[in-house]
Amino acid sequence: MLEPQHRKVRVCHLTSVHPYNDTRIYVKECCSLVDANYEIHLVAPGAPNEVIKGVHFHPVPQIQENRLLRMTKTVWHVYQQALAIQGDIYHFHDPELIPLGFLLLNQGKKVIYDIHEDVPRDILSKYWIPEIWRQIISWPIEKLENFAAKRFTAIVAATPFICDRFLKLGCFAVNVNNYPIVDELSLPNTSWEQKELVVCYVGAITEVRGIFEMIEAIGQTDTFLLLGGKFAYQKQQEKAVAMSGWANVKELGWLGRKEVVQTIAKSMAGLVLLHPTVSLIDSLPVKMFEYMCAGIPVIASNFPLWKEIIEGNQCGICVDPHNPQAIAEAIQWIIAHPYEAKQMGENGRSAVLEKHNWKKESDKLLKLYEAII
Repeated sequence: MLEPQHRKVRVCHLTSVHPYNDTRIYVKECCSLVDANYEIHLVAPGAPNEVIKGVHFHPVPQIQENRLLRMTKTVWHVYQQALAIQGDIYHFHDPELIPLGFLLLNQGKKVIYDIHEDVPRDILSKYWIPEIWRQIISWPIEKLENFAAKRFTAIVAATPFICDRFLKLGCFAVNVNNYPIVDELSLPNTSWEQKELVVCYVGAITEVRGIFEMIEAIGQTDTFLLLGGKFAYQKQQEKAVAMSGWANVKELGWLGRKEVVQTIAKSMAGLVLLHPTVSLIDSLPVKMFEYMCAGIPVIASNFPLWKEIIEGNQCGICVDPHNPQAIAEAIQWIIAHPYEAKQMGENGRSAVLEKHNWKKESDKLLKLYEAII
């Protein structure tokens, strides 16, 4: 039960998987809640034991090499920290924390489950799970998630598709898209003439996110690919480096937010060429909107939802993500048509300023919290 009005509402965000400075969790949600005068605590692996930008960080052990240990030992540490904080609202971000959510719910706490991905469908394309086991694992995970979601105080969904799934179950669900913070990607001093003959990809690097097609495509052009991020799997990295197109790749490694902005600023287009898996075809990858926000054209997979956004706003080119030649032709078109490319970039930025921005999404998050209180 909340104490009298003189005390701020204490909110505790929990993750056992994401880094403490995760953009959605910390930069967007936690900082927006701080600005709205909530007392915000964030429990996360490897977090500093200090207050940054009004967010009280609480560290738990960072276990990356063993998923089972993370899903047991780390989760237990997260629970212990959660109890010590004595929050009024608990907002957790990983499906492995569902049991913890139940424990907090049974203690009379308000519990929000923030669903970043359509987990049952995502399992079906997990590279590290043997294919024969994916369907077997996916089914009970979906049943558990559905059972839990109907009992939690609220669901925050990262895409309309995920939100609709839980609304149909009768959950109190709100769609809070992972759109960019406009000010973070404002590039007023970068003219089109100053751009280099490069395109970029920034994000997780995996086969299903199109890394091999991107490398093959860039090898067919006179440009370079700025590749920001880490390979998720060593075997895929070895295969990528062995490809002939790798000579046209400039591997940048993991990038901080400032480096992401600098990389996009010098690029003539941003690539987001995810494969049409059941978990990705209705996703809204933040990198697509970051490219738009930064004023560069997007070369993206030709999914119906993405075509509606990109072609509807005339801010890029949609192609078959399995077709390196089509990707290469799109890159070459952008390079050969700077005036049209610049206009595409301006169209994309206008679309973000008008509707695809974090300010509009944070308003939805704050209204949810007000309703819960």
